[in-house]
Order: sequence, then C-alpha cells, then structure tokens
Amino acid sequence: MHPLHWLLNLCAVPTICSGAIIEETTPSQEPLPPSQDPWYTAPSGFESKQPGDILRIRSAPGNLTAVIGNPSAAYHILYRTTDSRDQPSWAVTTLFIPPSFYFSPSGKAALLSYQFAYNSANLDSGPSIGLYWRMAQREPNLGIKSNADFINYMLSLGWIVNTPDFEGPNAAFGASIQAGHATLDSLRAVLGLINPNGATEPNTAIWGYSGGSYSTLAAAELQAQYAPELKIDGTVLGGLTDNIAADFDNLNKSPIAGSLIAFLLGVTSQYPEATAYLENRLVQDTKEEFLSVRDMNVADAVRQFSGKDIYAYFKGGAPDLQDPVLTKIYDEDVKLGYRGAPKMPMFVYKAIADQFCPVDQTDATVDTFCRGGADITYERNTVGEHVSEIENGKPRAFKWLWSVFDESYEPPTAGCRIRNVTVKVDPNS
Repeated sequence: MHPLHWLLNLCAVPTICSGAIIEETTPSQEPLPPSQDPWYTAPSGFESKQPGDILRIRSAPGNLTAVIGNPSAAYHILYRTTDSRDQPSWAVTTLFIPPSFYFSPSGKAALLSYQFAYNSANLDSGPSIGLYWRMAQREPNLGIKSNADFINYMLSLGWIVNTPDFEGPNAAFGASIQAGHATLDSLRAVLGLINPNGATEPNTAIWGYSGGSYSTLAAAELQAQYAPELKIDGTVLGGLTDNIAADFDNLNKSPIAGSLIAFLLGVTSQYPEATAYLENRLVQDTKEEFLSVRDMNVADAVRQFSGKDIYAYFKGGAPDLQDPVLTKIYDEDVKLGYRGAPKMPMFVYKAIADQFCPVDQTDATVDTFCRGGADITYERNTVGEHVSEIENGKPRAFKWLWSVFDESYEPPTAGCRIRNVTVKVDPNS
C-alpha cells in the first residue's frame, strides 16, 4: 500500500487529529466567507496551545477539488500561531494532496508552501476562500493567470501543496512578522499531519511572488529563531517586496495604487493606536471611500483606485504617512533583510525594470545576506517588469525547486551566484 495513502482521509486517523476539532463536510456544502463562517474562529483556550498546533480541521467544503482540478483531497486547517506583537493568534491554511506522490531518490515526498499575493485588508480575500472564486480566475488587468491552474500544475508533479492565509484574522497585509510566523506555523501544522512521528520528513520548500514574497522571506528570516526545529530545504523569492514602506511613491498614482491603501489598513490592523491615528488623519469627505478597501479584494481595490493620488486622502498629504506611530511599525514589522541571513538555499528572481519594487532594494538585501554567508542564486531579468516577471520567472523557479526536491541541488562554489538573464515567456503559452 502507498506509504502516504492515509492522507486521502486524514481525519480517519485519530492520532493525527488528536485534540483538534474535526468537522465533516460534503461536496454539496457551500463554503462561506470567513467573516460569516463560525469555523473561522479559534476554540476556547487556544492560547495555551503551542504554535503550529492544529485547532480545527475539515475537508475543504464545496467544490474546491473540482475548481483546482488535480487534488485527490483538500483540507482546511486552523492552527495556533503568533501575531506581530507576540500574542497568541490563529490562522488557516489549505492543504492539497496530489493524485500521486513524487518521492526523491532517498524516499522523501515533496512539500511546497506557496504564499499567494492576496494583498488585501479584507479577511474574506485569503486563499482558503479566494481559490473557490476570484483567485481561481484569470485577472488580465493584473497580468495574472488562473491560480487554480498554477496549483493544479504543482499537484501534477506529485508535490503536496500548502497555501496559508498568512495575514491572519486581522487581514494584516504587509505585517511581515505576522506573515512569517503564520507561514512557519502552517508548516508545523502540515508536517505534524503528514509526518506525525518525525520519521521521514519531506523535502520542504517555500515560494512567494510579490505580495507573497514578503511572507516567504519573513519566514526564512525568522525560522532559526522562531521555528528552529523546522527543516526548510529551499526558499524561492520572486518580485521581492523587501520593504513596502519604501515603495509608497512607486505605488501612489500607479495602476495598483489601491494596494497602498490595503497596505496601510492591513499593516496597522494589529496596532490600535496606529489605526486611530490613520483614521484621524483622513480627509472627512473621502474617508469612507478610503476605508471601503477593508471590504475589497485586491482586484477590486486596484480597479477602483487605479491612478489615484492616495496621499490626497490625508489632511497633511504624504507627510502624514511618516508619523512616528507609523514609522515604528514600518521599521519593526515591515522592513526585511535585517534579522540575519536565512540558513537554507535561496533562489531570488526579479525584473531589473520592476516598477513597483525597485531592483536596487533587492540587490541590497541579497548583498546583505551574501555577506552574512547565505547560499543564494539571484537572477536579474533584463526584460519585462513586475507583472511580466510573474510568468517569466516560473520556469526558472520550478527548475530550481526540482533540484531541491530531487536532491540534486549544488550550492554556488564561492559565495552567492548573481547573474543577469534574458528570459521572455510567451504569456499565451
């Protein structure tokens, strides 16, 4: 019998789900938005659990396996984590089981945690619900292909796929500590399921692009301190947003200006004093419009605020966004690259002409890590920009991940490997 066959019915194994609240679902049971679904709440006493402990688990309701197309099973897992203020919190992840498993030459399965760029201050926009609808659709205006097809392809390779709602219950978009903790704890939860006895850990990698890259890098940076027992074999970062707070001028008046509003609302959501300050500085006549982004997914926010001057929503303009109550959060909970070099091999890819997340920022972050002894392959694409690099980078990312999963990866012979490449993928392919 297949060594991982029991993953098709996780909750039939009592020792695996011990202590968790198990909910049976059927394909006919329609999913509810998290804000309306009682399942998306932590049970009483969850604070006493350890980070990564599973609090609730269910088969993903509705037709998620049909939407994605290739999983043999899909689960929602609600688990204990820690927010940016080191307080007990919770998050949800979706675990997809492939129709057949890939095993490395040493007999290890492949586990990929993919952090989606859901870029929203709205709880109802996370992957656990978004993959049923908007995130499963193409977004031509954003240059995004179907995420359902993306996951489907990973599953066709035999990889186990994990997709956390890393912003947590406050939809804290941009809060890197929250995101890093939630990503690491999702792996703790998943590994506790698929490898309960710690006998044969899968080869594990994490990957994120753009708004999914900051959570991925935060997880890589925080791993040694927050989750030292986790073995992450590789990290992939595309279109890296290593300091969103330094990109305000690039986002303002841009086609994705709505992302700046979502960031400001999300990153302050764990800090009541910052939320109060932000709302107090809004121009009264347009305050409601600004705050409406709390109820929008990224596509709607981008569409409504495309090209708009976000600074004009504030009484004092751009300087209002540099008040100490905010800059303290930017410095401690947004900026990346200062917590020490990640310990695992990394593949970083970026378009030199990235108009939203300047390449010089990523150059500096990579340089800092390399001087700290990191193992990094960094490819700077001479063609394209932020959106086109989504597709231009995928073949290289998959090739690198395969080297991690099939155990053929060879580190650079001397320090980091940094090179310019010229890669253009047919967007219709």
